[in-house]
Amino acid sequence: MIILDLMMPEMDGYEFMRTYRADHDTPIILLTARVESDEKVVGLEAGADDYLTKPFRPRELMARVKAVLRRSGKKEPVGKVLRAEDIVLDRSEHAVQVADRYVDLTPSEFDLLAALMSMPGHVYSRLDLLDLLQGVRFEGYERAIDLHVKNLRAKIERIPSAPHYIETVYGVGYRFARQ
Repeated sequence: MIILDLMMPEMDGYEFMRTYRADHDTPIILLTARVESDEKVVGLEAGADDYLTKPFRPRELMARVKAVLRRSGKKEPVGKVLRAEDIVLDRSEHAVQVADRYVDLTPSEFDLLAALMSMPGHVYSRLDLLDLLQGVRFEGYERAIDLHVKNLRAKIERIPSAPHYIETVYGVGYRFARQ
């Protein structure tokens, strides 16, 4: 997927799209400050799969990325198996193993752990995690993430009150510990 601004220094986005589209079918979302409806039509006719104007909400951009990937038949690139110390998360089997035992997780707990494990050290805000778990349809209370984290820690941590894997970044959110 390409997220493309129309106003670039060397060549404009339309020129890039015409050149690129000649040999590639990678999905393209235009992200630009040009808000006129004629610009949107020109962008879509030039080969863009979607058009989003600035300022934009990251949540809306992610929803559009997922929609374009879904329509194009391309899957989001993700590793099937994530490993960290003694935790193994297998996306294809929807299974989590901690040390020598399998752990039963709810779908939300599984998705939360997968998101955190996919980028160790990256700090996610509660709202980011809600977006990952529920998407744009959910307008829930951000503190619901705290309950999911608490339940997840109870299932994967040796000592849930002194977490080793899922760290709290006070005033910001959560991250999976770097190895």
